[in-house]
Amino acid sequence: MAATTVTNEDFARFMSETGYITEAEEFGWSFVFHNQVPDDYGYSEAVPGIDWWRRVDGANWSAPNGPGTETDCLMDHPVVHVSWNDARAYAAWVGGRLPTEAEWEHAARGGLGDVPFPWGEIEPDDVGCTPCNIWQGRFPKLNTRLDGYETTAPAKSFQPNGYGLYNMVGNVWEWTSEPYRNRSLKRQVKERLKGMGGYKLSKGGSFLCHKSYCYRYRIAARSGTSPDSSTTHQGFRIVWDT
Repeated sequence: MAATTVTNEDFARFMSETGYITEAEEFGWSFVFHNQVPDDYGYSEAVPGIDWWRRVDGANWSAPNGPGTETDCLMDHPVVHVSWNDARAYAAWVGGRLPTEAEWEHAARGGLGDVPFPWGEIEPDDVGCTPCNIWQGRFPKLNTRLDGYETTAPAKSFQPNGYGLYNMVGNVWEWTSEPYRNRSLKRQVKERLKGMGGYKLSKGGSFLCHKSYCYRYRIAARSGTSPDSSTTHQGFRIVWDT
């Protein structure tokens, strides 16, 4: 498994050598978190029910917050606005693949056994324990940036786990190779899953996770997303078969 998620530098090389066009570029827009939308952008359409996500025309991997934000595409940061389909195309180009959920969780634990976090049992908080890049403060309005970052951190930042892997939780969600499934018997979960056919599984949480809303920076946590969707907090890393 790669020590880090795929970076903007890695992805730029792929784009330059293959001429690939990401799905966000094809669609002409992508989802941007509300406080990342440039002040001069104007009106941005909110997602019903989760209005902190905004549709921004021109947002893609090289302009993560929309037109004119190309300088926000820091080369050592994780590439974002990459769909599951885009991630698979990159993986094939480098001769690798996306990990399974079991592979990802085994790698994230770093040899520590059945622990909730890559570093062990200690819970991150808003006052002093910041072993990863997540939200501190009052989501979704106030981020105190106690961990040093408002959005993504460099792909190689914070302490690696016991296998030398960086940012296995927090920073950006990571696509896996698997479909999203949930074996819950709860009626409301079953109803929600009816609208998630074809969704793909992501692991690890992101810089937008906070215990009050999205307690998914735990190794066991998971999320499902449509394979053609892209956002400012979705990335991926590669594994290779020996």
